[in-house]
Amino acid sequence: MVESDDNQILLNRADAGDPHALGELLEKSRERLLQIVSFRMDQRLRARIDPADVVQDAFAEATKRIGQQKRDVRIPFFLWVRLLTLERLAQLHRSNLGVQARDAGREVSIFSGPLPQATSAVIAAQLLGGLTSPSQAAIRVETRLTVEEKLNGMEPLDRDVLVLRHFEKLSNQETARVLNIKPSAASNRFIRALQKLKAELQEDGFG
Repeated sequence: MVESDDNQILLNRADAGDPHALGELLEKSRERLLQIVSFRMDQRLRARIDPADVVQDAFAEATKRIGQQKRDVRIPFFLWVRLLTLERLAQLHRSNLGVQARDAGREVSIFSGPLPQATSAVIAAQLLGGLTSPSQAAIRVETRLTVEEKLNGMEPLDRDVLVLRHFEKLSNQETARVLNIKPSAASNRFIRALQKLKAELQEDGFG
């Protein structure tokens, strides 16, 4: 991936030790990272931990690391800070929830490995966020369970692409880099995942 010209200038200055350039780069990443943390944070932590604090801790870690060791220039800056942010969130899950952090209601995991997981229940809740009126409560529960079932039946990589593109708002290039696949494969899988989910829900009578 190629950084924008403005970002590359800031990156060169940041890698050379300019704290102001690093601060500007981090601020440009803040809103996207807040959205990612809010999406991936376990529901049981939301009353105790502010996503903004998680992002700020990651920024502190980025400042420390860029001063102590060379950042891997092959990794785009945003994806590097995203990784630091998710590592911090994973630490909070472990310290606050212990082993239960890996068992968020026993749903199928969207993101395997040590990073915070996005489950089918989380994705279904996000997709159905507009159904909020009391008259729609029963429909919401039924629809959510159906969406979860469809998500659980997807290929794991298709679910990963759906999460990264639709909920984390990563670009197709960023998604491909995170999943270590070709951009064309990421694009095709995203389209396929959306079409498959829509078609299956329509077959079951859901709009």
